[in-house]
Amino acid sequence: MLAKTYGSAVYGVDAHIITIEVNVSTGTKFFMVGLPDSAVKESEHRVESALKQNGFSMPRQKVIVNLAPADIKKEGSSYDLPIAIGILAASAQIDVPNLEEYLIMGELALDGSIRPIKGALPIAIEARKKGFKGLILPKENASEAAIVDNLQVLGADNLLQAVRHLTGFELIEPLEYDTRDMFQTHINEYEADFANVQGQENIKRSLEIAAAGGHNVIMIGPPGAGKTMLAKRLPSILPPLSLQESLETTKIHSVAGHLKEHASLIASRPFRAPHHTISDVALVGGGGIPQPGEISLANNGVLFLDELPEFKRAVLEVMRQPLEERKVTISRAKISIDFPANFMLIASMNPCPCGYYNHPEKECVCAPGVVQKYLNKVSGPLLDRIDLHVEVTPVSFDQLSADRKTESSEEIRKRVIEARLIQEERFKDQPEIYNNAMMNSQMVKSMCQINQAGKALLKTAMEKLGLSARAYDRILKVSRTIADLAGKEDIQIEHLAEAIQYRSLDRDGWAS
Repeated sequence: MLAKTYGSAVYGVDAHIITIEVNVSTGTKFFMVGLPDSAVKESEHRVESALKQNGFSMPRQKVIVNLAPADIKKEGSSYDLPIAIGILAASAQIDVPNLEEYLIMGELALDGSIRPIKGALPIAIEARKKGFKGLILPKENASEAAIVDNLQVLGADNLLQAVRHLTGFELIEPLEYDTRDMFQTHINEYEADFANVQGQENIKRSLEIAAAGGHNVIMIGPPGAGKTMLAKRLPSILPPLSLQESLETTKIHSVAGHLKEHASLIASRPFRAPHHTISDVALVGGGGIPQPGEISLANNGVLFLDELPEFKRAVLEVMRQPLEERKVTISRAKISIDFPANFMLIASMNPCPCGYYNHPEKECVCAPGVVQKYLNKVSGPLLDRIDLHVEVTPVSFDQLSADRKTESSEEIRKRVIEARLIQEERFKDQPEIYNNAMMNSQMVKSMCQINQAGKALLKTAMEKLGLSARAYDRILKVSRTIADLAGKEDIQIEHLAEAIQYRSLDRDGWAS
């Protein structure tokens, strides 16, 4: 007897329907075909134990399980549940007339309980798109999948519960969520706040500019100056995630298996801070069947690289293309997958190996030339993609002990949101561009006009400070953002002057 169930395979951040055909006929062997990996092949033993533990039996006949389409590699243990249901239906142990209305996914334990899977959200989106009535999956993943409307999301604890629902003996109550209400309830939940930061007003200002224009930032300063502490507070002043951004971010974390049990939408911008020993594959993504890396997990949020020169040169260089294109393409012999990588890069570094070059109180003990050699660990093309270079100096005792109220993240965020709204109006005819940092050279020329006094200032700065040619566009982009924060339609000379000071690493002889 032949039976069909339906599952799903996730490639990139999208799901594809997999048809699971089970045929039970005369014979004694079990065959699984359709390009399964080892974890899928091992399902025979998990399924057999789960069936026996729940009062069913594994057919002592020839059982053929085909996972179609046969040219797509099937990976993981999440096909256990649909295979078990298919075997029960094909061997006439259960009668399910509407089996084709359900998409079923879940890993079986030996006792028949169902374990969580990866990628529940993209699977639910694909199930709705293909017209399935319901999605049966582990209960731990139900909250995540219930974000999708017009689909019955049924969270099952074990095989028997799923079978009883399909046969009509005991229905599982579909899980439903008011997505917008849930999204607004958990929006912008951050523990770190700029209200707790004493001093460092110039760094707060630079991070506000970065948040307002979507600019990348590198902070350079001695140990203990507060670089990491300030970077961790950046997400708290970024604009709230839109519902679309939240769905996109949740899909990526779902595919990577980073969502907590019973989690639903990610409503706060992600903050990823990988260690400097990370590999290039872990950073940008990859694997036999490509999985998202740290730059994709930071999508719509912040990627923080602490101690930038300590990262391997090859690891840093693979970020150059994603920083420009806002996505990363992972290509393999049989598949090519795009992962979103629209993140803000925040980097920090010491000015030299000992950490005290240019320190106001402590003396640098590095040998001549060592400082420049240390800075050269970060390539020019990578620095070219970082708009703001900020020098961080230690906070004095008087500033630390001062009993005065500082601006909270909420107050700063209001100004950032107002600046982003101006940019949203500016780029309304450019759907792929929505902040100043994403402007190309042609757009910079048309949207960052400066008067003769501004041109004279910029020319003088480039000549006197020895600024590199690559600093030109970056200065104009940042000055455009500063003007937006000030609510000015035109870039004025004070906006340009402030932007120029954020190019310290471009200055000739900075480390001489």
